[in-house]
Amino acid sequence: MTITIYHNPDCGTSRNTLAIIRQSGEEPEVIEYLKTPPSRERLVELIAAMGMTPRDLLREKGTPYAELNLGDPKWSDGEIVDFMLAHPILINRPIVVTPLGVMLARPSEAVLDILPNPQIGAFTKEDGEVVIDAEGKRVI
Repeated sequence: MTITIYHNPDCGTSRNTLAIIRQSGEEPEVIEYLKTPPSRERLVELIAAMGMTPRDLLREKGTPYAELNLGDPKWSDGEIVDFMLAHPILINRPIVVTPLGVMLARPSEAVLDILPNPQIGAFTKEDGEVVIDAEGKRVI
């Protein structure tokens, strides 16, 4: 079974998601998408598999979103994908692919919904937020 995470090690949500996957007993393929962006074809496939539009996947914070005027509705889906490929930081993260589905794992604990073994035991995020308690129950 293969799990893939499109990961940014500088992002807390991405680090937490990776930790949850590993705690589930899986060692995912980790793709640092800023260093190795997906191909156009793969990015379009991921967006479709998540049931999103390219605009839904755009990240605004810490990106050239405003400078590129990407909030303007004039940009087509294809043009938005072009911007993401030219500036991979515009791709929101982490994207996780498992045999059970593809998702933008925000918040990080959302990844539990597509993990083959979501029973991972107690888990606390880097910031101290408890995701799964000592009894193995998801904290909502």
